[in-house]
Amino acid sequence: MSIGIVKIITGTLSLLVFIFMEGYSQEANVPPVKFIFYNVENLFDIYNDSLTDDDEFLPGSLRRWNYHRYSAKIQSIYKAIIAAGEWEPPALVALCEVENRKVLEDLVYGTSLSRYNYGIIHQDSRDPRGIDVCLIYRKDIMTINNFKYLIPYGLKSDEFLTRSILHAECLIPGDTIHLLVNHWPSRRGGVLAGEELRRKIAELVRITIDSIVLSSGKGSKIVIMGDFNCTPDDNLASMLTGSYFSGVKMVNLSSKVLPEGGTYRYLGTWEMIDQVIISENMMSRYAEFKIFNADFLLKDDRKYPGPTPFSTFSGYRYQGGFSDHLPVILDLKMK
Repeated sequence: MSIGIVKIITGTLSLLVFIFMEGYSQEANVPPVKFIFYNVENLFDIYNDSLTDDDEFLPGSLRRWNYHRYSAKIQSIYKAIIAAGEWEPPALVALCEVENRKVLEDLVYGTSLSRYNYGIIHQDSRDPRGIDVCLIYRKDIMTINNFKYLIPYGLKSDEFLTRSILHAECLIPGDTIHLLVNHWPSRRGGVLAGEELRRKIAELVRITIDSIVLSSGKGSKIVIMGDFNCTPDDNLASMLTGSYFSGVKMVNLSSKVLPEGGTYRYLGTWEMIDQVIISENMMSRYAEFKIFNADFLLKDDRKYPGPTPFSTFSGYRYQGGFSDHLPVILDLKMK
């Protein structure tokens, strides 16, 4: 008989979910494998890309984006990643709102992350602004067996003008994890803005999970991370949880966050839009989910009482912060 214990520790913006089941030994002193997802808020370089609308992040733009500000942004993202890893760089960092491979190379090779032999997985998207989903991973901890970028079935690439879903097969000693990285279209401009496209993306994620399980078995370990631009109780986000046709069940760890918690603050209200969903079979080991809300990632909100993410810009006013989102962390105790 298995015994499940869930312990939740909450603060203003933090959540820890610990799950213990039969078969996990607390005596095993094996460091967890740390996965991070981080929306880095417009990580653009200073060079014009004639194929995308990146004009607002050029030296002559209203934002007056320049090499000094870009370099400071790279160092800020580096600092957030190191701190979220508790000073041990994480095994994998999934990112969104990244302009191109060059900015990833500047992050991985132009900071102290260069000491940790990170690999890069990136592909340019069809998003009009040129922002992409991607990941970096430590080659000494894991291998990316293969990866692909997915768009909804029935759509051609020139019809899908947003971010693709990144599916990466991550090999960790003794285990394989299928990772799906998301950045869904925003609903700004109204709840129904892009709703049909968002539904197609949600359906694509479900189909991909069923395909993974049908090809690799019901023991497949699956992690979905991303900025869904909606909360866990949204109808489309709810499509990703519960039981699937293939028999797998997915669980949204982010749904345990209390109303005052979240990763993004809009008009004074915290929203849990950056989420982590895992297959239920992964809960048979030790799993910890949390929002990384270190003090240096926050500042006092000038309009609404309370802290808000310390972003790079407030409107068009340069602040020199980190991002308008907080990172989320998944720690997995591997056998």
